Amino acid sequence: MIIRFLIALLFFVFAYVQLNDPDPWLWVLLYASTGAMWGVSVFYEIPKRVSQIGVVVILVGLLFLLPDFINWVKMGMPTITATMKAEAPHIELTREFLGLGICAFAWWRLGKKNSSLS
Repeated sequence: MIIRFLIALLFFVFAYVQLNDPDPWLWVLLYASTGAMWGVSVFYEIPKRVSQIGVVVILVGLLFLLPDFINWVKMGMPTITATMKAEAPHIELTREFLGLGICAFAWWRLGKKNSSLS
């Protein structure tokens, strides 16, 4: 239960720091909804169908960003963490791809039955 609460809190922090992003509302919604579902899971079991829908929606976003991620890999994976300001398009797009990946994993994990995260 404590781990689920901490995961929820972490995603709410992720949502908060997105407020200074050039396109904040999509990312705030993504991270906050992930945090909300983990928060709800502290008290109730999340139906597997709900988590599956979340994963599918996020996978669609990952597919849109996949070419940019592959391009970054082909570039030799230059740093995306040197500064917080995204000075080149590949920085922002790669960060968004990785953020979606984290959320997809969180939603997938949320739908696992008999989760060891109590």
